[in-house]
Amino acid sequence: MAIAATTKNYLHARGIPYQILTHPRSGSARETAQAAHVAPDHIAKAVILKDDEGYLMVVVPGDHWLRLEAIRRELDRPLELASEPEVTRLFADCAPGSVPPLGEAYGVEAVLDEALTTLANVYIELGDHQLLAHLTGEAFLQLTRGLRRGHFSHPR
Repeated sequence: MAIAATTKNYLHARGIPYQILTHPRSGSARETAQAAHVAPDHIAKAVILKDDEGYLMVVVPGDHWLRLEAIRRELDRPLELASEPEVTRLFADCAPGSVPPLGEAYGVEAVLDEALTTLANVYIELGDHQLLAHLTGEAFLQLTRGLRRGHFSHPR
């Protein structure tokens, strides 16, 4: 598979510089980090939640667990995990389970975990299970400018 068209167009439209890393097929952020030889806490992974207001993408480090109660309290919303079929429908040009952490590109509200805001290098999924984009921390902050931030996760 290649870069999801929505993701590619979004990055290019914003002039975000990135380098593509190819790695053996992987099924989780931790496996991706190992396959690509990058630190798992430098991978920005997307977790999709939902409630009556709609969907919410929470962008957290690849080696962290989502703190669902913290998000519920912070946003005062009864959020729960979206189902796999819902996520597949929302990210139709992506392989199932390979969601780029770019909510705006897909019309999904997003929030960002503070743990990703101080990194020199960040890696993001590109919509398949064999490619990552390497962004500088500065480029990642430019890409996520305007997102609400908080402490939404904890290390595994």
